[in-house]
Amino acid sequence: MVGTRGSKLSLAQTNWVISELQKENTGSEFEIKTITTKGDTDSRALFTIDQKGIFEKEIDKAVAEKQIDFAVHSLKDVPSDISKSLTIACIPKRESANDVLITREGYNLKTIPLNAVVGTSSLRRAVQVSRIRPDIVVKPVRGNIETRISKVTDGKFDAVILAEAGISRLGLDVKRSALSTKDFPPSPGQGALAIVCRADDDKTISMLKKIEDKKSRTEIEAERALSEYVE
Repeated sequence: MVGTRGSKLSLAQTNWVISELQKENTGSEFEIKTITTKGDTDSRALFTIDQKGIFEKEIDKAVAEKQIDFAVHSLKDVPSDISKSLTIACIPKRESANDVLITREGYNLKTIPLNAVVGTSSLRRAVQVSRIRPDIVVKPVRGNIETRISKVTDGKFDAVILAEAGISRLGLDVKRSALSTKDFPPSPGQGALAIVCRADDDKTISMLKKIEDKKSRTEIEAERALSEYVE
């Protein structure tokens, strides 16, 4: 039994993980259980609330209580101090860590018109945009990826900034401009998945390790260690 959130992105990520596991474990069958988290029900701007664990706490609780065998998370949502009864058993190959600017016209951050309205749920991204283009009006935006993009297509925003990995995993055809990691350093672990299971579940850990990507884990452990040091 695999636990995840019910968003299209979460389900796409989980189905991808299952597909990769089935390649390595022929004949294995998996059932998905969707679980609602605090982050799914709290509509306030993310930077106005305590974000620690809001997209994974309820799911990890289900793992610990043996309601599910493992959980698939966006790694950037997983706190570094998860319960000692749990472990990040697997980090598969990472997708792009970049942020992207989504517009109707295909603008990049240099060509988007003066005083454009740009939506983001991230205080980090808001600060980064304002540093490079102080004329831009940054507004908070919540909702799943499709909802945020619809704010652009409907004309409510001139652009939104999203993680490129989510766009790729959903296979969305949108006009996007990649933002350099030099100007827009991403959150630690952005673009990666974390598969969490019980720390004493050797059988599940062994199965999950078959799709582990060592390079991705090394990168992410370094990023998270630096983030903890800075904080």
